[in-house]
Amino acid sequence: MSTRKYLSGYEKLKKKKKRQREELIESQKGAMDKFITSKKQNLAENLSEGFINEQEIHQKELEDNENIQQNDNNEGGHDNGQTCNVTILDNEAQNNLEERENITDQPNYIPTNIFDPSQWKTIDIKLRDLLVENGPIRVDDLNFPIDKNSRHFSTTHYIRKLPNGEKHDRKWLVYSKDLDKVFCFCCKLFNSKSNTNQLANGGTKDWKNISSILKNHETTNEHITNMNTWIDLELRLLKNKTIDRNVQEQIKKEKDHWKKVLLRIIAVVKNLGKNNLAFRGKNEKIYQENNRNFLSIIEMIAEFDPVMQEHVQRIQHGAIHNHYLGHNIQNEVIQLLANEIKSKIIKKIKEAKYFSIILDCTPDVSHQEQMTLILRCVDISISPIKIDEHFVQFLKVDNTSGKGLFNEIINAIKNLELNINDVRGQGYDNGSNMKGKKQGVQKRILDINSKAFYTPCGCHNLNLVLCDMANSCPKAISFFFVVQRIYTLFSSSTKRWKILQDNVTGLTLKPLSQTRWESQIESVKAIKFQILEIRDALLQLAKTSEDPKAKSEADCLATYEIESFEFLLAMTIWYDILFAVNSVSKKNSSKEIATKMEIEPIFREKRIIRRKK
Repeated sequence: MSTRKYLSGYEKLKKKKKRQREELIESQKGAMDKFITSKKQNLAENLSEGFINEQEIHQKELEDNENIQQNDNNEGGHDNGQTCNVTILDNEAQNNLEERENITDQPNYIPTNIFDPSQWKTIDIKLRDLLVENGPIRVDDLNFPIDKNSRHFSTTHYIRKLPNGEKHDRKWLVYSKDLDKVFCFCCKLFNSKSNTNQLANGGTKDWKNISSILKNHETTNEHITNMNTWIDLELRLLKNKTIDRNVQEQIKKEKDHWKKVLLRIIAVVKNLGKNNLAFRGKNEKIYQENNRNFLSIIEMIAEFDPVMQEHVQRIQHGAIHNHYLGHNIQNEVIQLLANEIKSKIIKKIKEAKYFSIILDCTPDVSHQEQMTLILRCVDISISPIKIDEHFVQFLKVDNTSGKGLFNEIINAIKNLELNINDVRGQGYDNGSNMKGKKQGVQKRILDINSKAFYTPCGCHNLNLVLCDMANSCPKAISFFFVVQRIYTLFSSSTKRWKILQDNVTGLTLKPLSQTRWESQIESVKAIKFQILEIRDALLQLAKTSEDPKAKSEADCLATYEIESFEFLLAMTIWYDILFAVNSVSKKNSSKEIATKMEIEPIFREKRIIRRKK
């Protein structure tokens, strides 16, 4: 049986943990002095030194782990196939290590707003310095939710009124939008375990007694001590005179680098989104084929930009793992940009107060019904003021009845923090579930807000009128079917299209449009003014074509359709109808252009000269 010449992995870990406990005990000697001293400035300095000691201990733990791994590799491997790549800590050490982890480093935790007190689950040195450096973020422009007692938070609590009439700003008071509670900024960051005040721990929403709670809190010794610590740390961070100044400079340099990288990534996302281009391909690795537009643009930027070039080099050399070029960060940036744009739109609508809603439903590519929500308001932020329409979002609809669509609209307006009573107009298509006078969406909204006048979409009305006219007459159905057959026959082959071009040198044949009936005048116009040339092209195709089906089709269209007086009469009638409709549509478009140019949309009247006879 062989004698072991070196310590096993378990023995090394046991020895290392013993050494760590001894070092921790040694470093904490005299730590109680900083809690019983009467000088508040020394208290802040001792707290800062305690934070640095935690960093040094954590750094030493990492160095010890690396030394153990290196010694194991030099001695020929691990005992019994056990690996020492992951350090095994006892429960106390593991809990201490977890408390020092920054909550923003957790992979499954993405805070929506790190400046909201509800996100401060674990406060470490990095997060504390970041919050102190940026200061408390105050929530002002918000409709605060009302509790069951019809009370809510008010911005008046941000100001403290003294008996002599002076007003002091409660800079330390922070409102949490997620929890609907208020916190003390400094007591939350520099809170001691002995402090049981609600403002320093879980927050409070006792709006009935909030004035007395704030007044009592700001006079406590704990609050005054934490305020001094906060101000002292803020000044030292501002002057860059903290104990870990070199570390702070390195952190600031790295922070600036990542800001520049994210700025370029956001610019790429904006460009691709603006041009409606695909982001990803089959491959999501840089400098590989089929990685598509996003990574290709990053590669191009890296050729000229030193910041992105350094970032790409870090990725290639394995210096960083989180490179922010994957699909998750792309989706997150897109969502952040969308939220920011939506907030700007909502802010503009709130300034205007009154708005109208426009809705339309259509199935998407996944065969799910989705409703488009468009808000229309008067933009008073510019001069001269103008009317703007903004697409806000798609709403997934499971129930397409009037009641189901109504509930979706009400929930969407509520989520956007808008008031349904401020709606002054509704615009939908002519579906019964939308325009119904008894159970339609417009009737249900009118029951809540009688000033939300309903106006059916003019384009839908015009389209439905023409569609009903065409479908109500069998002769009209036959006429448009012949027009479509002529186009389909020539467009199905390049040889047939060449025959058409040899005979018809003017207007080109066009297919019928199923969405805009007014545009069908272009299809009828090409046949009406070139009927003779088209007939010659059909006859030539019937003689020269080698396809029996095409030969028969061309002969039938030329002989029995185009040479029919009934077809010619229908062609003339429908051209006049569509021409009149198209003229009205063009007149409306011209009015819109004239309005933008601030020109009165009227024709100039020619003065009639009357001479005496």
